[in-house]
Amino acid sequence: MPGIFSSSLRTLLLGAAILAVPMTAFCFQSAPAKEDGINLNSKAPIKQGPSIKAEAYYHFTVGHMYEEMASAYGNRTDYVNKAIDNYRLAMKEDPSANFLVEDIADLYRESGRLREAVLEAEGALKNNPNDLNARRVLARIYTQQIGDSQTNKIDQGMLHKAVEQYQLITDHDPKDVDSLIMLGRLEKLMQNTPEAEKAFQKALDQDSGNEDALSGLAMVYADSGDARRASDLLEKLTKKDPSPRSFAMLATSYEQMHDYSLAATAYRQALKLDPARVEIKQALAQDLLLSNQLDEALNLYQEIVKANPQDAQSYLRMSQIYRQQKKFDLARQSSDKAKAIDPDSLEIRYNEVTILESEGKVQDAVNTLNSILKDTEKKTYNPAEKGYRAMMLERLGLLYRNLEQYGQAVDAFRQIVVFDPEIAPRAEAQVIDTYRTAKDYTKAQQESDAASKKYPDDRTLRSVRAELLTDLNKPSEAVAELKKGFDGNKDHDRETWLGLAQVYENTRDFPEMAKTLDQAEKLAVTDDQKVNVMFMRGVMLERQKKEAEAEAEFRRLLQLDPDNAAALNYLGYMLADQDVRLPEAQQMIQRALDQEPNNGAYLDSMGWVYYRMNRLDDAEKQLQRSLQFISKDPTIHDHLGDVYFKQGKIKDAITQWQLSLNEWNTSTPGDREPGAVSKVQKKLESARVRLAKEEGVRRPE
Repeated sequence: MPGIFSSSLRTLLLGAAILAVPMTAFCFQSAPAKEDGINLNSKAPIKQGPSIKAEAYYHFTVGHMYEEMASAYGNRTDYVNKAIDNYRLAMKEDPSANFLVEDIADLYRESGRLREAVLEAEGALKNNPNDLNARRVLARIYTQQIGDSQTNKIDQGMLHKAVEQYQLITDHDPKDVDSLIMLGRLEKLMQNTPEAEKAFQKALDQDSGNEDALSGLAMVYADSGDARRASDLLEKLTKKDPSPRSFAMLATSYEQMHDYSLAATAYRQALKLDPARVEIKQALAQDLLLSNQLDEALNLYQEIVKANPQDAQSYLRMSQIYRQQKKFDLARQSSDKAKAIDPDSLEIRYNEVTILESEGKVQDAVNTLNSILKDTEKKTYNPAEKGYRAMMLERLGLLYRNLEQYGQAVDAFRQIVVFDPEIAPRAEAQVIDTYRTAKDYTKAQQESDAASKKYPDDRTLRSVRAELLTDLNKPSEAVAELKKGFDGNKDHDRETWLGLAQVYENTRDFPEMAKTLDQAEKLAVTDDQKVNVMFMRGVMLERQKKEAEAEAEFRRLLQLDPDNAAALNYLGYMLADQDVRLPEAQQMIQRALDQEPNNGAYLDSMGWVYYRMNRLDDAEKQLQRSLQFISKDPTIHDHLGDVYFKQGKIKDAITQWQLSLNEWNTSTPGDREPGAVSKVQKKLESARVRLAKEEGVRRPE
């Protein structure tokens, strides 16, 4: 997280600097020295025996004095040269002092004379290939030249050279913990996870509590997706060393697991240890926001802006909290403050779109987003601008699709294809989905055929193509398409099993669906992954009319994820459909709507609950609003027909049931509920008979 963690390259170079402290075989005693009016505590060697000559002792002492003076004066060239000259004289007088090669090479390195440093170390290795001190110097030089920590550009040649040297060092000295840690960092930078893990583990074998090795191994686990093992290591580290850094690292690991509540707990501990660190407070507030602890998050952001009224990002986060709390006036006020501080921020401007969308002003949101896109249009974009613009274009397409303006939606998605070819497959998938939503299956198939030829191995396109084949009542082809996705990657294979389950659900092959869900569950590691499987299993059981088992599965899901909007809505609708426990059903659906107030399916569920409660006016309002977002759903038209009929609005009921039949007739086989069409047909016929009687008109033959 910015302000708390540096980039991996920056961390690496910092580690190199820490481990670059020269080592010497001499022990020293303080002795005053003076040059240019400077008093220094130079250090004299303790003689190891009569073999050490007085001249060598003298030259070493003078050399060390100049080395300290060079350090004090920013590696002044004359002091560096005098130190090196005296070290060379010391080695000439006493060849056993060849360890001074490391000091000489390090003096060259620290003063920026890297070529001379390399030549010095290579010369020592030519005389003695097992000179580990010389190899350590070379390793430090190569590490120093790996790249620019500001731009994160990496010189792969230097990286490989540094790794080679550290491998040789640790092979000959497996107890060199510092070199093992640097080797682990370098292997991680090379994305060589197994070797990085091995190096850090060897360091821990020598020093089980080493903070750098523990944190390094934890980051290897985190980068490879094993956030749980990373967290276990970091929890151990926080017990041994409860520092702000260790708690912040633990919080980051929890964030990778999407457990923002635990991440917030870790940041609270970090903040207790260092209350002045604003970036920790910001990170804590962000995780509180993500874990829906809105009041506490808001209080923290208010503290932050009070201390720094120019913090635009904190005003933006306050706006997002107020929006979630449906305090739209306050949301807009905070957004305006953020915009006044940083008027060029795309994120802040885009926040205006999300506020309008949350208010249900979808067309206004579209207009605002189009305005932002027009204002920020350029001939060329940097990578960050490209990513944000692609995101906004995708959002624009989705908004158009929600408004059932399918042509404009397709145009928005096609702009992404031209604008950023790297994410073209995803944009192509959105185009296909738009045609599917519009029930234009001919164009959807044409787009799918063309995209699959262009990107035959893209997983997203393969999944969308399988859904389309299911729509076209070609389930065997859909299954064959999805099975191409099995590649041994656990995440990929789990998604493939879930895709197959969707096909089997649409074809009502529930025994096969159950088998595929069992396979997906075996590969589910995180709570989110388990929740996805449980939701589909609950749907499967409900569609088989096994309501008690379905309810049990949804309740098991809600124990893992109490705020899962989709599960709350589905279970609430189930209860309403059975006409049981209606207050509980209403409460569940309301919780779903609190999260997604413009979700047409959730609005339909609430309308159906009100119908069951005989609150017909409320039901009518909810269902009419639902149709603003999903105008072609046969079930919503059917529900509204029931409400109108019960209100005595027979003509309106007939209109809605006729619309329901029209939509059922154009729906895919997988979307049709058994008996749904005949039920609507019967209600429609009965209503026409009643209307004829009421109007005194004989029903035509």
